[in-house]
Amino acid sequence: MRLGKVLGLTAMATALIATRAIAADLIGEWSTIQMPAAPELKQVTVDPKTTALLLFDFMKENCGARPRCVEDVPKLKALDEKARAAKMLVAYTFPNNGEPIDPGIAPKDKSEVVDQKAGGPDKFIGSDLDDRLRKNGITTVILCGTSAQGVGIGSGAGAVQRGYKVIYPIDCLPSESAFREAYAAWHMAGGGPPVTTKSVTVTRSDMIKFGE
Repeated sequence: MRLGKVLGLTAMATALIATRAIAADLIGEWSTIQMPAAPELKQVTVDPKTTALLLFDFMKENCGARPRCVEDVPKLKALDEKARAAKMLVAYTFPNNGEPIDPGIAPKDKSEVVDQKAGGPDKFIGSDLDDRLRKNGITTVILCGTSAQGVGIGSGAGAVQRGYKVIYPIDCLPSESAFREAYAAWHMAGGGPPVTTKSVTVTRSDMIKFGE
């Protein structure tokens, strides 16, 4: 009898451990996970001579289908106008020859369009972007694109890994949902690898000032 009790208790303990193990994986914990605190947005002043504004993939076929992206177009236009008034370098991508979502955030010259042959979220891969930035003495980029979880993280990390400082305005990286924008902003603000995030400033477009 005693042996039977021991075996029974052992079986119960094993079942309990197994149940807890199942519940303790990410999916089991999903409903209990707390959102982290929002990233602190920082004022930033950029040097127009060494800073470039990057506007990636703002096309009718993708941005036009995302309400959050359409809502951000006026902010993008305002930032584009300020950058051009400061005579900053501006660069665009339009994969598969897509059409710009709005004339206010469209290239003024064909030379402003980056030809990214490989496609994908890191716009440095398969393009002349790094080359053109270096030739113009650029050390900092203001990163705007759709979407945050794509070009935001992909090109943001790609820029830092190539030695650039990244200005990450949260209202210029719209996605399909607020959550996707949130996890990308949290990642770039410090949730991601320090080797990347140490060179990123998370801000908002109206908090970016242009120096002389």
